[in-house]
Amino acid sequence: MKLSTHGRYGYSPIVARPDFSWPEGKRLAVYVGLNLEHFAFGEGLGAELAPGGPQPDVLNYAWRDWGNRVGAWRMLDLFEGFDLPVTVLANSAMYEYAPALLAAFRDRGDEIAGHGRTNSERQSTLPEAEERALIAEATRRIAAAEGAAPEGWLSPWIAESPVTPDLLSEAGYRYTLNWCMDDQPVWMRTRSGRILSIPYPQELNDIPAIAARRGSAEDFAAMIVDSFDEMLDQAQAQPLVMGIALHPYIVGQPFRLRHLRAAIAHMLARRDDVWFTHAGAISRFCHAQPDLFPG
Repeated sequence: MKLSTHGRYGYSPIVARPDFSWPEGKRLAVYVGLNLEHFAFGEGLGAELAPGGPQPDVLNYAWRDWGNRVGAWRMLDLFEGFDLPVTVLANSAMYEYAPALLAAFRDRGDEIAGHGRTNSERQSTLPEAEERALIAEATRRIAAAEGAAPEGWLSPWIAESPVTPDLLSEAGYRYTLNWCMDDQPVWMRTRSGRILSIPYPQELNDIPAIAARRGSAEDFAAMIVDSFDEMLDQAQAQPLVMGIALHPYIVGQPFRLRHLRAAIAHMLARRDDVWFTHAGAISRFCHAQPDLFPG
């Protein structure tokens, strides 16, 4: 029986790849992906704290909006206090809704990556021409504010159509965060060349861990600590990438932020041994040495 396949990459066991080190001889690269999202009121998709009722769903809309008004600013203080770089995954609608928030992350030199227009929609449901237009619109808005187009893309809800990697490559994107199939970057085939897949976590991600599986603040912080310690050991054999995916309306809550702070402090105690960086810097490293990575 022959199964259908995506055709984007081949099988490559992590134990049979070229050995290398990240900059300064580091073996583990760690980046934080901070999702800054804006949602339509009274329609469309959105994560839920409690089962939503008829629209307008004020409870869940306001809960998510707390993240932009309060939670993200608390997290900014946390990152600033630790001198920890962040890759901001930005809905382009945020530039109209909360420009001061994006400016604050810009001012500290953080990377801004594309994250669609709004998480009220999925690009996977669109015809190709409309999906291309969505990517172009979001890219133009980020480029206008940041002075350069983003290098990387995370689709809202990690939702892809059959041609999403092709459209991203054709739009000039150098990496995607949509695929969680590896602990190293992987080259993906597109109809116009290659695009890099950088590991983006679905386990160390507060939506699946907390909003979906109802894990506690302590559980999520322990997951970060345990993954970090284990991957730091594993990276002695194969250099690895560890991502942490965060949403201000979830981990920005005070009782969760305190545990997140402790987990980050634990990791940064090994700052001399770990490359704490942006996803874009990982991408540039890989593009400069493409033969090190599977595809």
